[in-house]
Amino acid sequence: MIPVILSGGSGSRLWPLSRKLYPKQFLALAGVRTLFQQTVQRLGFEGVERPLIVCNQEHRFIVNEQLGVIGVSAQCILMEPFGRNTAPAVAIAALKVLAEGRDELLLVLPADHVITDEAALRQALEIARAAAEEGEMVLFGIPAERPETGFGYIKTAGSDSDSALIPGAYRVEQFVEKPDIVRASEFVRSGGYYWNSGMFLFRASRYLDELRSYESDIYDTCVLALERSKVEREVVQIDAGTFECCPDNSIDYAVMEKTSRACVVPLAAGWSDVGSWSSLWEVHAKDGNGNVLKGDVVVENSHSCYVHGNSKLVALLGMEDVVVVETKDAVMIAHKDSVQDVKKLVNALDAEGRQETRSHCVVYRPWGGYDSVDAGTRHQVKHITVKPGAQLSLQMHHHRAEHWIVVSGTARVTCDDKSFLLTENQSTYIPIASVHRLANPGKIPLEIIEVQSGSYLGEDDIERLEDVYGRTDKVKG
Repeated sequence: MIPVILSGGSGSRLWPLSRKLYPKQFLALAGVRTLFQQTVQRLGFEGVERPLIVCNQEHRFIVNEQLGVIGVSAQCILMEPFGRNTAPAVAIAALKVLAEGRDELLLVLPADHVITDEAALRQALEIARAAAEEGEMVLFGIPAERPETGFGYIKTAGSDSDSALIPGAYRVEQFVEKPDIVRASEFVRSGGYYWNSGMFLFRASRYLDELRSYESDIYDTCVLALERSKVEREVVQIDAGTFECCPDNSIDYAVMEKTSRACVVPLAAGWSDVGSWSSLWEVHAKDGNGNVLKGDVVVENSHSCYVHGNSKLVALLGMEDVVVVETKDAVMIAHKDSVQDVKKLVNALDAEGRQETRSHCVVYRPWGGYDSVDAGTRHQVKHITVKPGAQLSLQMHHHRAEHWIVVSGTARVTCDDKSFLLTENQSTYIPIASVHRLANPGKIPLEIIEVQSGSYLGEDDIERLEDVYGRTDKVKG
């Protein structure tokens, strides 16, 4: 069984914590580890191979770093140039596995779900394995114990032993779009309905056969995209020109709602898709007034609230059923009944070209990261951290000069034909158009303050001449 971890989402409903360049699956929202790390770690048992990861190419280095922290290596990372939904993502994963001469069972999992009962998950996986080995396409269904309008539903043909394909697996009778509260309540009362978890198990060849039957355009485009992709060790960079032509569709619409082989294995394992701030509130322990409080937060006469402070004190007085999320560059306040619409806020900000939806003030890079401290029309100040042994690209700027001041650690500076070391409290000046590089040759993180000055300070004012990370995009560092 090969886990196929789908990690391409942006998690816009959890803005402002989740951003396009650092989405929710890479955040520790429900425990010490990130949601991505938890997804990988819960699969560490016999019969499950190393994971195959599908992610956006902008997240490649985050994936590698977070896997390294938990001591896991992926058997392959498939990098999408942009998202085309789950049907193409899984198709390319299945094609990659078959190209290696292996027709394995693929366990398809989103990277951003919470599962608290891992024993129940393993039990459901054994039932699903037996069904998938018989050629079935298994969807894990979450028993609908309360009315929810944010999930799609699945109705099974029955839940008694006589209607089961095998013990614990049931044929799908109907897929239902996200209902209103009246229909959702009726589903719960009548029984036999499950929430669609977006988790699947099927054999690679079975999925591709079904996809080719019902959505041949997706199948043919994915075959061509993989053939034209750039492969470097365990990393596959999917060809952008071909992938752009691929129809955007989900596994559900493309295959599961059309195939006659779809079946449901119930999964009662403390599952949550952490798809909104209200669902995140549900999975956390509450205080005596039903509040979930994170960070430097003080509340008075407030009930059933989710409050997340990040960089400053957040105080709440006389509030009920609200969500307050504070970050260094944004504050979001919403009633819990409206949190499904946070995506509308994100779309409106995107339409205005606001950077707050794309990245945090702290921007992560494979070599470390930087925090934007201050900015004006002709200056910008950043706090840069470089990991031990790491280095930025060899580069030049056409419109800005830079001053570097070492706060801690040791810096190796390249500036045109000179190379020299700087230590704590020492500084240097990088003139406009000078070819330069910053590196950390030491054993501890290097921290510097960078002061930029010039007529244009955009992140695209860079010409990379050499980069150890193989990046060619116009992004700082």
